[in-house]
Amino acid sequence: MLPENYSSRPVAVIGGGVLGRRIACTWASGGYDVQIREPDQSQHEPCLNYIKENVARYPASVEKTAGTVRIFQDLDVAVRTAWLVIEAVPEKIQLKIDTFAELETHAPKDAILASNSSSYKSSEMLGELKDTTKSRVLNTHYYMPPDNMVVELMTDGYTDPDIFPFLMDRQREVGSKPFFARKECTGFIFNRLWAAIKRETLSILAEGVSTPEEIDTICMELTKTWGGPCRWMDVVGLDTVALIEDHYIEERQLSPTYTVDFLRREYISKGKLGAKSPFGGLYPPEPKSGALDSEPKNVTLDSGPTLETQDLVAQA
Repeated sequence: MLPENYSSRPVAVIGGGVLGRRIACTWASGGYDVQIREPDQSQHEPCLNYIKENVARYPASVEKTAGTVRIFQDLDVAVRTAWLVIEAVPEKIQLKIDTFAELETHAPKDAILASNSSSYKSSEMLGELKDTTKSRVLNTHYYMPPDNMVVELMTDGYTDPDIFPFLMDRQREVGSKPFFARKECTGFIFNRLWAAIKRETLSILAEGVSTPEEIDTICMELTKTWGGPCRWMDVVGLDTVALIEDHYIEERQLSPTYTVDFLRREYISKGKLGAKSPFGGLYPPEPKSGALDSEPKNVTLDSGPTLETQDLVAQA
């Protein structure tokens, strides 16, 4: 069963971190109202500020009037009327299982329930969900909007097949570029390729064979189409890279684990998490970029009834 009256209902995003706020911005730029659940109140203002400052950069904003974005600490309030709920919590499987159990209770019975996980199949998150709920669960893995609008859709093994063409149409509507993984697969389509490149890159670094700059330069010279694995890992966040690698190592019984040990010892333990960190990551920190070149666009932002702050209405 597809969600009813979806155009007048909000999209809910669970988690307002690096990708959560970008997913929210994607749907808001396409004209949908968005409700974010972020339990850490200290992240509310940075999340709303990102949307305010960046919504005009998203492709759908060229033709659409941005929707209203609200942020809450309470999950029930955030998802109560949503037609689509996207989980974007940290890559910890028990946390994801617990999140979907909560969504079964609090989200509407016709809402599509999606995971943004890049390393865990949604079938691993089902726990004790009812069969009717399992049919509404799938992966929708976003990369890094707005610079990369690719999103991969994948079944949990029970997903109603009618959801895929419907949701792919909605993704295109908000400027995303959807791809359909035809079988359930750890790593989806691209990350199956990326996992091998990333692991060998870390091996080269850990063995002292080359440097991040040399690795990326040779890749750019040979491909001319992408920024290189070290720059990419910095953008994703080295802490997230390590969590994903832990899962691949455990599931595929890979050995040795010195690539992740190297990453945690030389970078993560020193606060060098990548582009999101003031300490940088594989690359040194970069200076803050200047003002956006895009034309400003109206977007309404507020912190929801769970916060004792004034609603924010800003020029994005």
